[in-house]
Amino acid sequence: MSATTKFNALLQLIRFDKPIGTLLLLWPTLWALWIAAGGVPDYDLLFIFITGTFLMRSAGCIINDLADRNVDGAVERTRGRPLVTGAVSVREARILFLVLLVTAFALVLFTNRLTIALSIPAVLLASTYPFMKRYTHLPQIVLGAAFSWSIPMAFAAQLGELPPPLWLLYLGNLLWTVVYDTKYAMVDRPDDLAIGVKSTAILFGKHDRLIIGCLQLLCLLVMYLAGVQFGLGTPYNISLIIVAALFVYHQYLIRERQREACFRAFLHNNWVGMVIFIGIALNYAS
Repeated sequence: MSATTKFNALLQLIRFDKPIGTLLLLWPTLWALWIAAGGVPDYDLLFIFITGTFLMRSAGCIINDLADRNVDGAVERTRGRPLVTGAVSVREARILFLVLLVTAFALVLFTNRLTIALSIPAVLLASTYPFMKRYTHLPQIVLGAAFSWSIPMAFAAQLGELPPPLWLLYLGNLLWTVVYDTKYAMVDRPDDLAIGVKSTAILFGKHDRLIIGCLQLLCLLVMYLAGVQFGLGTPYNISLIIVAALFVYHQYLIRERQREACFRAFLHNNWVGMVIFIGIALNYAS
């Protein structure tokens, strides 16, 4: 295998060509940084967290593929992944995983002690999530906890403390993550049922749309309460109204539970994160 082919396979392993995961992790990080700073955050922290988001999402993709390498071949969406095809070896994947983790941790060392301490649970959550689908139908909650952990880290880095209202923002993002990852799991539900992989999509069954709708409403309520606690005004509240409309559109997309439509609904959640960020940014710009 040529060096170029191997490099492209490694890029595929970290989903470099599929940035949606990085974006879904990045938006709540930016929410927290902007709120903690009361506007544009310190530029060095902005660089550290944007770069760290890419590194940790890439590392998360690798550990996920390592955990699923023996079952991904039976799933339509994942049968072409590098560890399944042999384009990347297990040893190469493990080495790259460690390199990404070490690099991300090196960035955290430029923050403060509290942020460094919070980075340890971040690694544990990211590393254990891929294995949860073997033991519980609620791996999406673990993913939500992992994808939301950048929020307390951002507050810690910018303020050196953890103001209590941040946990409302954390909970709102966790609920949102469960919502969009359940749609993602709906894509694989037939395959997952066949191979014994668990998910909220399987747990919710025929009530999936109803439960997703309830979680969407709860997410909006918690995000509104977070805005009240942080003193966010009209631009932020308008952004939540737009998000509510986006949630309705996602319900429309998944109405027949078709694979492609569920995947489109999952991808479209990038707009949710972006709209909320714009609302927060405009609040501090006005």
